[in-house]
Amino acid sequence: MTLVEKFGHNLKHERARRKLSQLDLSRRAGVSVSYVSMLERHQRSPPLDTVERIARALKVPPTALLH
Repeated sequence: MTLVEKFGHNLKHERARRKLSQLDLSRRAGVSVSYVSMLERHQRSPPLDTVERIARALKVPPTALLH
């Protein structure tokens, strides 16, 4: 599994675990809904600052999205 695939999988898992919609997460992280969707489908590779913003929005360490 590639890092982009791991990130997308972990992102979707953590978002669902918190019962957040893609819209909820996008608002908390300051990114678009379509971007969250593309990340979860492994279609985009986020820059590190975006990884940090999403991790903060999910209240997890950034490494939780990358392992």
